[in-house]
Amino acid sequence: MKRYMTNCVRNLALAMLAVSPLLTMAQQPKIQNLRPYDQTGINVFETPKQTDVKFDGLKVRFGAGFTQQFQAIKSENPGATNNGGTSVATAGANKLYPLKPGFMTAQANLFTDVQLADGIRLNVTTYLSARHHNETWVKGGYIQFDKLPFKGEFWDKLMNVATLKVGHFEVNYGDAHFRRPDGGQTLYSPFMEGNVMDAFATEIGGEVYLQKNGLFGMLGMTNGMIKGNIDTVIASTDGKTTKKPSLILKGGIDKQVTEKVRLRLSGSYYHNGGNYGSGLTLYGGDRTGSNYQNAFDKWVSSGAAQAYTATAFSGRFNPGFSAKVDAVMLNAFAKIAGFEFFGTYESANGRAKTETAMRHASQYAVEGIYRIGKEENVFLGVRYNGVKADLSTTNEVNVNRFCVAGGWFLTKNVLLKAEYVNQLYKNFLVSDYRYNGKFNGVVVEAIVGF
Repeated sequence: MKRYMTNCVRNLALAMLAVSPLLTMAQQPKIQNLRPYDQTGINVFETPKQTDVKFDGLKVRFGAGFTQQFQAIKSENPGATNNGGTSVATAGANKLYPLKPGFMTAQANLFTDVQLADGIRLNVTTYLSARHHNETWVKGGYIQFDKLPFKGEFWDKLMNVATLKVGHFEVNYGDAHFRRPDGGQTLYSPFMEGNVMDAFATEIGGEVYLQKNGLFGMLGMTNGMIKGNIDTVIASTDGKTTKKPSLILKGGIDKQVTEKVRLRLSGSYYHNGGNYGSGLTLYGGDRTGSNYQNAFDKWVSSGAAQAYTATAFSGRFNPGFSAKVDAVMLNAFAKIAGFEFFGTYESANGRAKTETAMRHASQYAVEGIYRIGKEENVFLGVRYNGVKADLSTTNEVNVNRFCVAGGWFLTKNVLLKAEYVNQLYKNFLVSDYRYNGKFNGVVVEAIVGF
């Protein structure tokens, strides 16, 4: 097993070394107010307001994120009912997917960024290959204004501090979504996955930002759904058929205190008082999937092995707030020389369409990263993430994840990283496949981002 993993890692590294010269030779047009897709985009949160890129006509930039993965994970749920069997024909309803070491299908993202005018840019992101959608799938597209094509001192002063974002985009709730993997673009994250309770959604709407002297604030409003919806909706348990918009608020401070010390604090609020269209997806809006493949999923459904697309979100916990949700996330980030700390506390209340009572879920996550060398090309990290949630079928359940990770940037576009993960499920009913659940093991990723 160890020799097999060593050979796999060696082959991944050789492949990355082979493509890295091609990446360094590529000349890309520069786009204003853009978060880079390579190593220089790490620890960038909201897109920078200031830019040194001069506008000299319409420009189109193509970028990509590619991730190839090797996984060696084992899982178990001893004591859960109906977890026996050794084949699809004999497997019980709670039998976990049988796992062996191997490679996942590579994931790929395509980024298209267009400089339309001075201070005005367009983004379209496409998932070319992902666990949840094997076919090409558009994540979304939006237009961002850091300047307006209006003459006058008022507009100039306003846009010195303001940014307007309109379209179908990743909503800016919390800071954790800036550090999570997203399909093939896994370069920003030092770990294989984001939070266990993964707050990530793409919705249609707009966000307005104000930034000055390290202080920032944001007001956003969206349709509250992962896609457009003009259909007549089916009434929920309480008879309602409304489709209310979502309101997102965010504010904080981000200061470079000294040359080697940066501090950031932020608070975010997401509210939807009742959306019975296609349903709220704040904790289930990812269209790509988890980077733990079948790490803890049921093997059989309706007499057949479940497809990989049906088990795309391995290791995550969705509280199921599809009709109403009020969520608050607090984040703290500190970078002192090569050491980084990132913390998350989140509290949410909500319910599904079929429920009448509100339920509660909360989580916290703490991670420490140490980046080594002048260019910080090598890093080591540790992380702990805990979730507590009320389910409609039982009392409070717990999911806890511990990770140790390390990585090496061969170039600013090419990264090799590895992680050991251990995740536990507690207080689930014996009839639930997560009863006494556990998975642990090693995942290795080879990543290209440009």
